[in-house]
Amino acid sequence: MFRGIGLIEILLIAAVILLIFGGRKLPEFARGLGEAIKELRKAFNGKNDKE
Repeated sequence: MFRGIGLIEILLIAAVILLIFGGRKLPEFARGLGEAIKELRKAFNGKNDKE
């Protein structure tokens, strides 16, 4: 049965991302991810920049 993602899984994913992108690219990657999530929420709520 699926119980969700635990702390160890999150740390493992974070370590892999750090190895792939490196320490210098990580803030840029996080900023882009945050913007993508913000745009996705706007799309689900039906809001756009004109309102």
